[in-house]
Amino acid sequence: MPIDDPVNVVCFGGEDWWYHNRAHVDMQLARRFAKRGRALYVNSIVMRRFNVGEGTMFLKRVSRKLASLRRGLVEAEQDFFVHSPLTLPVHHIPGANWANQTALAWQVRRAMRKLRIDNPVIWVACPAACEAALRLPRRALAYQRADRMELYPGADRNEVRKMDRTLKREADVTLFVNHALYEAEKADCRRSALIDHGVDYDLFAGAEADARVPADMKGFRRPIVGFFGGIDDHTSDVPLVADVARRRPDYTFVFVGSVSADLAPLEGLSNCHFLGKRNYEEVPHYGKCFDVAIMPWRENQWIEMCNPIKLKEYLALGKPVVSTPFRELEYYEGCVYVARGPRDFAAALDRAIAEDNAERRAARRDRVRDITWEAEAQAALRAIDEGVRAGNENE
Repeated sequence: MPIDDPVNVVCFGGEDWWYHNRAHVDMQLARRFAKRGRALYVNSIVMRRFNVGEGTMFLKRVSRKLASLRRGLVEAEQDFFVHSPLTLPVHHIPGANWANQTALAWQVRRAMRKLRIDNPVIWVACPAACEAALRLPRRALAYQRADRMELYPGADRNEVRKMDRTLKREADVTLFVNHALYEAEKADCRRSALIDHGVDYDLFAGAEADARVPADMKGFRRPIVGFFGGIDDHTSDVPLVADVARRRPDYTFVFVGSVSADLAPLEGLSNCHFLGKRNYEEVPHYGKCFDVAIMPWRENQWIEMCNPIKLKEYLALGKPVVSTPFRELEYYEGCVYVARGPRDFAAALDRAIAEDNAERRAARRDRVRDITWEAEAQAALRAIDEGVRAGNENE
């Protein structure tokens, strides 16, 4: 499967195209694959167990999923199709899971026939699609191991681990985007490769040349400390942000993205502003207004094995970045101010703002200029091709 050949891809995504952040690796790569053939993006399979104890958040998730299901099969972009199949969170119930996976495979086969997609590359970003993916005809099977999905809140860890092991054993190649996770798990895979997350470089680097400024960013007192992306309990250290905001009352803290985390620690802080989720194409125009961008992560196993796409997006914008530590940052030495604890984080904000200049902004952009989604799509196809060739030689 040379990378210049036409290729059709069916991607079992880890997110839902209609309501999640579209910067995710599976979405971005599927969009690039669509330029080589046709890409069918299957919206995230339900992996959480039902938990009515979540109250309004549970109802919100159900409402979003129902809205997604009503859309059915849609051509979202040229040759890039999004499908929302009906599935249930019954992976832990053997008989029900068999029926669930059978129904999922049938729905995807039906969409493939309608789109005339034959012998595709099957790309699995969501382990919960494991059994259905293995039932489909395929040219190759690629498993995306971008995060430790067994640690995802609400997921059945034992079941996700089983699916993860199966996919590593069956996939022509398991693709990692984090060096530490790759080193820890590559021996568990039939074949493995390390690629990277990319960045939509032109979209983010080009935002500065556009004079447009979002209306809800106007009037904020500078300096503006900014964050864009989801704000979730398992990733975002809200108490840290609250402490830092109290230490720097003259700084404005702006957050752009959906919120599921508990924001109680921020109550009463007039210098913190949550603007909500914005369309992916709008995000760079918010980010260009930041004086410094932040990644205030929790210290846990999820973050330890992460590789945030937003880091490359911040750098493409030319912004100084302050982050709590995690292992992948060692590959961005000199581009990021690393801080642990509120006192250190606040001081790093001061340094980042004071030391910013045109030369540093250019250097940050240069660091990620060539790490585009187009380049990573080519790297992924090369890795799949090598995996298939190696498999054929061993047969």
